[in-house]
Amino acid sequence: MGLFLMVQLFKVNNHTIDTSNFNNLLHDNIVEIFEKTIAEYVGAKYACSINSATNAIFLSMLNKNVTVNLPSMIPPVVANAIITSGNKINFIDDIDWVGHSYILHEFDDYKIVDSAQKLEKNQFEKECNPEDLMFFSFYPTKPLGGSDGGMIVTDDYEKYRWFKSAVLNGMSYANNNWDRKISFPGYKMYMNSIQAKICLNNFKTFEEKMLSLHKLVDIYNRELGYDNSSSHLYRIEVTDNLKFINNMKKDKIVCGVHYSALHLNTIYNNGDKFVCPKSEKLQSRTVSLPMNEDLSNNDILYVIEKIKENL
Repeated sequence: MGLFLMVQLFKVNNHTIDTSNFNNLLHDNIVEIFEKTIAEYVGAKYACSINSATNAIFLSMLNKNVTVNLPSMIPPVVANAIITSGNKINFIDDIDWVGHSYILHEFDDYKIVDSAQKLEKNQFEKECNPEDLMFFSFYPTKPLGGSDGGMIVTDDYEKYRWFKSAVLNGMSYANNNWDRKISFPGYKMYMNSIQAKICLNNFKTFEEKMLSLHKLVDIYNRELGYDNSSSHLYRIEVTDNLKFINNMKKDKIVCGVHYSALHLNTIYNNGDKFVCPKSEKLQSRTVSLPMNEDLSNNDILYVIEKIKENL
């Protein structure tokens, strides 16, 4: 019988992986290296990787049985994770959080900070107390984009230890080694080595990428008269966002909408009356402009020209 060898290549964010070496990718210590890299970068003692930031929300809010004050204009995955983890939502009219970190929920002795759209040096140290939790996203469109994944950081060892067990089926965790004892019914939510390897590769040029995006934000601000600071999403307000987006598409420029007002969706409001007039107005007026570090000066000037034509 002959030996059949199949070599597959796949590419995510300009990083190519040869899956003929798949076994090594799944059993090296690349995940631990990535956890240490992010912990050091944001100024936290501990970092637990996870397969998505959505699941970071789910685990951090699991069975808390609380009501979370949540911006109506937010990705539905956030609302879904809060509800499916056993909590309720009170939608609020906060329209300024987009592109930044925000407090997802504050308990008596610690808070949870959602920073899925922001990643900065020493960020945990600046925004959190030692007992707090902060999490990040590595979805392809996020500041440090990968194939997906997330990270939960804290200075609280007991919280860190619980998350490390929870993401790997509830297995006990001690001294960076796993034993086969199941401490509690956990979840299959760990980050795999492929995800970590892509993120680590992209981290090499992360500061350079962010510098380019900061410059793009400065140009948008100067030319369009805004004072935005997020390097993840650049939002402007137009009269009719769908019309504006379609017109920009004719000029081969893709824009987006971030986000819809979730409190108007019947699956979330359960008959409750949430008062969010700013969110209701903005959902038909907000537009997110192209944010890409590879845009040339000519590209940027072309985008700005077409924006002004369509305003």
